[in-house]
Amino acid sequence: MKTDVITLDGSKAGTVDLDDALFGLEPRADILHRVVRWQRNNAQAGTHKVKTRSETSYSTKKIYRQKGTGGARHGDRNAPIFRGGGIYKGPTPRSHGHDLTKKFRKLGLRHALSAKAKAGELVVIDAASASGKTSELAKAVKNLGWKRALVIDGAEIDANFAKAAANLDTVDVLPTQGANVYDILRRDTLVLTKAGVEALEARLK
Repeated sequence: MKTDVITLDGSKAGTVDLDDALFGLEPRADILHRVVRWQRNNAQAGTHKVKTRSETSYSTKKIYRQKGTGGARHGDRNAPIFRGGGIYKGPTPRSHGHDLTKKFRKLGLRHALSAKAKAGELVVIDAASASGKTSELAKAVKNLGWKRALVIDGAEIDANFAKAAANLDTVDVLPTQGANVYDILRRDTLVLTKAGVEALEARLK
């Protein structure tokens, strides 16, 4: 399908053909959900840890005699029933990640791109280049009406554009290899450069 190409000042810069295999699919929420869940689980640190009864700092002396107290039978104060005792079956450091095939991850990225295209939240620009001034880029973004945008460039990001966008919390910039489903879906507007479109089509074929 054809779509218009614009510049950062809002003027037209021709058109570009978008591959229907990447941008023309009917988005499936189940595929997007599985890929996002895979991403977020892999990103989870898994460093949670509690102390068991062998790691708490109470004495291991039996706290009172076994019989004759009229109360429950207890050993030491490290038992989970007591305040300050060890935690029973608490979290331990582990990986939350799970496997997802490369083929399925590519499919998820295609559906994310298609979801943005179908929702009218896809913009193609001629090039992501700037003078390096944050104020100038902020003004251009405001004039274009981008509230929360993700800009995906080609293999490399223009250094001045990255510098100008660094202090804008409404603009994220990624190279093509960094394009992922979670970041695409969490932003209101997906902005692709012409180089980014070509690189994505080469990556996802």
